[in-house]
Parts: sequence; C-alpha cells; structure tokens
Amino acid sequence: MNDTQLDALVEAADEGIDYDGLRVTHDAGVYTFETPGEPYEGLDEDGFREVATENPWLVSNWYFWTQADRPEPEQAFLRWLEGADERSVTERYEAMADGGLTESWGQLHIEIALGDDGTRVYTLRNEEDADADLDSLAVHTDPLDARELVKHDDRGRYRPLKTAPTLPTGWAFVDLDGRALGRAVDVIYPVTIANWHLERQGELDVSHWVPTMERQTGIYGVIETWNRGDGHEHVDWVAEACCDDSQCLKRREWDYDAETDLDVDGGDGEFPCREPCSLVIAAARQWTKLEGEETQTYEFELTPSEKEQIEAIIDAVADGEADEVREADVYDGANRYRTRFLRAKRFDEEGNLCGVPTDDE
Repeated sequence: MNDTQLDALVEAADEGIDYDGLRVTHDAGVYTFETPGEPYEGLDEDGFREVATENPWLVSNWYFWTQADRPEPEQAFLRWLEGADERSVTERYEAMADGGLTESWGQLHIEIALGDDGTRVYTLRNEEDADADLDSLAVHTDPLDARELVKHDDRGRYRPLKTAPTLPTGWAFVDLDGRALGRAVDVIYPVTIANWHLERQGELDVSHWVPTMERQTGIYGVIETWNRGDGHEHVDWVAEACCDDSQCLKRREWDYDAETDLDVDGGDGEFPCREPCSLVIAAARQWTKLEGEETQTYEFELTPSEKEQIEAIIDAVADGEADEVREADVYDGANRYRTRFLRAKRFDEEGNLCGVPTDDE
C-alpha cells in the first residue's frame, strides 16, 4: 500500500466502501474500518489511517480493483483468474506472494504474482511450458508479438483456426499488467474474453447454423442450398468434423436453429463459440458442392485386412495421428510402408483403386 491508495481510501469513505471483505464508512468525522476479522469503530481520521496502514492488503486490493479504468470483461476475467469470488483477500495475497496463483485459458498457462503496492504481475506461456525455466524460452513483453508467435504450430504449419489445440511452445510473456495480459490473450484467442463474459451475464448472442448460412453471400451463398428440408444430419457431420474438442478449444453453443439441437456434443471448452466460424463456413462450402454429387456404385476386391487398413488410414488422418505412426510399426494399418505396399498392389498406373475409374465414361 502507498500514500496514493491511502488518500483515495479516505476520500472514498464519504460514499462508503463494501468490497472483498473491506467495509468503510465516514459520518461527521467518525470513521469505521471493518475487516473480516475485526471491526474498528469510532475512529478519527488519524486513527482511521493508522488502522488502514495495518491492513495494507485489504486497502491495496480495493484500490487495484476499483480505481483502475478497465473494460468490464477484462475486470471480470482478471478477477476470475485469481478466484476473487471464492478466495479471501488474504488467501489470494498469500498465494501471490508465495510462488503465485495459476490458471489455464485454453492451452494458455497464466501465472499471477504480487507486485509493488498490491499490483499484479502476469506471466503467460503455453501449458506445456508451465514448468520450463524462463531462460529456455523466448521471452517477450509486448503483447502484439503474439501475432507472429502463434501463426504456425510447432511443425511450422499455418494455423487457420486460432482456437485449434495446436498452440506452439517455446515462448513466454513476462511482466504484464492486466491490460497487457488481456491484449495478449485477445491476440492468441480473439474475442474469447468478451464472449465468455457475455455468457456469464446471460447476454451471449448466439447465431445458429440456419441464420448464419442465410447471411452468406457471393461464393459462400451456395451453402444455404444444402438445407433441403430433409433434416440436419449434414450439420451434425460438419460439427463432428470441425467442432470436436480435439479440433477446437471452444465450446459450441450454436445448433441447427433456435428450436433444433444438433446431436453432436458441443464440447467442454472454457470459452463459448457463438456461431459457425470462418473455417466451418469455408469447409461447408466445399462439402455443399461435394454433397451435390449423385452416388454411384463401385466394386472393389480387397482382402479383409486391406479393408481394415483403409479404415485405419482414414481414422489416422482424421484424428491427426498419421505422422505419429512410426515407420518401424508395420503392424499399424496407417504405417507408411504398409500404405505404400497397398498402393503398389491395388492402384493402377492412373492411380485408380483396384483399377476402377471414378467415372463410368
């Protein structure tokens, strides 16, 4: 606590204070200073200042949360991070002073330490680097640096979906204040804090599949034609493909329409997804075109093991596990050498499976 905080407390006593266990009143030169453990009544200003000085955590906590000009979503997010609604001021300050509090947000690991005069100092990194020594990480202080840091995954592949569970490792943001932390999180996971707060307030504006697709124009306007009045199974397929926890850290809140739930679970993410995202829309455009094709009957001759191998290959690719299959593991159907053997045996020179062309012509 410092003199600025103490003077602000004396001034605010005229209006009364009731915040995080601290209660203060002032009437006709008589002050009260009430803590969770003991009330101090009948104080003059000097006595009031003395008691306040003996309770610096309560005073600095009140000042930190009430005297800064923060957007409401940011304030709610920062208080949630340190469990301000569940933990007392003493519990939080002791934890922050002794190693810090920690919380997760998607794949982010957030540490909260106690700074000067009750300020908070935040550190941000990937959860996989939670126990790493900062000297082993690329350290940053500018939240906007995150724009480049999270553009590609650890294998160098571009990340078109910001909330995909492919956040790269090897970096950390240090010495952040609350505003800088909020900016960094917003760069890494855009709008998640705002939508999370709206949901907590009961004000999240959800746009379901039907109205979202009705708004599409240009090359994306074709998606609306996929809704042919014969159910919503196709949207279940889209949600299963794109919105599973393994593919996106958001929790899907949108359904087919306001009256029709999808059969696919929305996931367990901390922050909500209020509408089909741009990746879903782009994929749905392609699927709309593909699903417009008429089915045909093809006949292939495969051994039972070859059929199961094709199924294993599809599963491995769909789950992003193809690269994890070791070259030496020839017992795995998605093994590269087994797959090459299957191609050598069953593909003709034109690349047709079992020599069967795709078109009848």
